[in-house]
Amino acid sequence: MSDATPVKTKRLARFRSGLGSLRENYRMTRKHHRWVGFEMLGLFILTTAVVATPVGLLLNWPTGVLLGLPLGLLAATFWFSRRAMNAAYRGIEGQPGAAAAVVENMRGKWWVTPAVSVSKNSDIVSRVIGKCGVVLVGEGPSSRITHLLANERKKTARWLPETPIFEIQVGTEPDQVNIAKLQSTLTRLPGGLKGSQILDLRRRLEALSARDNPLPIPKGPMPKSTKIPKSMRG
Repeated sequence: MSDATPVKTKRLARFRSGLGSLRENYRMTRKHHRWVGFEMLGLFILTTAVVATPVGLLLNWPTGVLLGLPLGLLAATFWFSRRAMNAAYRGIEGQPGAAAAVVENMRGKWWVTPAVSVSKNSDIVSRVIGKCGVVLVGEGPSSRITHLLANERKKTARWLPETPIFEIQVGTEPDQVNIAKLQSTLTRLPGGLKGSQILDLRRRLEALSARDNPLPIPKGPMPKSTKIPKSMRG
């Protein structure tokens, strides 16, 4: 009994922690999607009915309900995950360092160096390394960040003349990528580098960063909660 009690206590603590995270995510989502609860309920009922009705008519109703309920729950959960992710992006949009935080939470092998270049206006360029090569991600108005990205590109190209270098501007202007679409934009980039090549890139760029003594991240609010639950990461 003494051995079982701590195990039960840990399980209960994890269960309570999970419920707390779920409540927090739901509250955050409702700030941006007021009717998310009704949307989930409607999708649950609709999916359950669509699955259960033909199965019930062809076989029997208990089987139809047993098949429809879990599929309805799955559909509602999936919808909530998409809404929650969208709300998370909208919650950090425009905050300094938000783009780097999103990439750090992405699945796959991506290495991020935030704020390799910072302007006096708090415009930021972060460096991302992946199978595609080097991606310079700029945050700020296009009229200012374009010049900052060009300077960082020239500096990077001097060290890595044969490596593909991409530029992405994150923002709300017509020629920029919305932060909610940053992940899909990165994953669509062509990737041909192998593990050893990526490791060599990281080492060379770390040496570049150490030499240049990168500027500190500008003062101001940073994203307070940019971690996205694993179940919601795309």
